[in-house]
Amino acid sequence: MRYKNAKDVLPKDVLALIQLYTDGEYIYIPRKTEKRKLWGENTNSKTETQTRNEKIYSQYKLGQKAKDLALEHFLSEKSIQRIITQGNKEISVRHCERSEAIQRH
Repeated sequence: MRYKNAKDVLPKDVLALIQLYTDGEYIYIPRKTEKRKLWGENTNSKTETQTRNEKIYSQYKLGQKAKDLALEHFLSEKSIQRIITQGNKEISVRHCERSEAIQRH
């Protein structure tokens, strides 16, 4: 994010009003709700994290210990446990969805 000088983008009367509340301080003006972007929307971070987590979960299912996975992926053991728990939940959800689909047929 780039800073802009308020005097270059705001009308003088708006700038004067803002200066009544915060004179010379940095302020953050949030985006409008309808223009907000989701985390990872501008980058591949979300996809890369999901791919990493799937790999960690697979390695765990193949017998690798959480402590070793934490060292390998530069994460805390608590983070690894969260990833494993999330993987178990996703498997359970898919299993339930499949069971429901089979029962409907």
